[in-house]
Amino acid sequence: MVYVFLADGFEETEALAPVDILRRCGIETATVGVGGIEITGSHQITVKADIAESDISTDNMDAVILPGGMPGTLNLEKSPVVRASIKYCAENDLPVCAICAAPSVLGHMGILKGKKAVCFPGFEQELEGAQVISDELVVTDGKIITAKGAGAAIEFGLAAAALLAGREKSDSTKAAMQCRQI
Repeated sequence: MVYVFLADGFEETEALAPVDILRRCGIETATVGVGGIEITGSHQITVKADIAESDISTDNMDAVILPGGMPGTLNLEKSPVVRASIKYCAENDLPVCAICAAPSVLGHMGILKGKKAVCFPGFEQELEGAQVISDELVVTDGKIITAKGAGAAIEFGLAAAALLAGREKSDSTKAAMQCRQI
């Protein structure tokens, strides 16, 4: 199961585009409400999460995804469940994906040490120990995927799909969605 954590103030596009892509690829994905089931994004769109954070289990955890947005990123970082899930994935060589401001959570936890990463401009100093690649929209380094912002949400989701379901499945989904082929 891929858990996509939603906290009040999350960036809607950065959360829902990857969820859509992963589900198109047949990857079991659940949105997880941090602090409740109904979560309101940074643009006042309220989403009903699939499950509450108390309902997640590491027994079936395949990856975690953190959308950015403010104050969503700060609210994610405050959650012991989110931090424990990130730590579990990192310790068990499972994918950890974060976009926009959310890579800062990984930086603060030491997850990015020695890794290439990208984030929303202005958060680079929060990526503690990372080699920041500012000219890329999405950066994959091993099992860590980071991305710049909302405009990179589809590419971010496709990168996660490639890591979880393989490049062929990601590419066929990309073509079916009519994304630009580069």
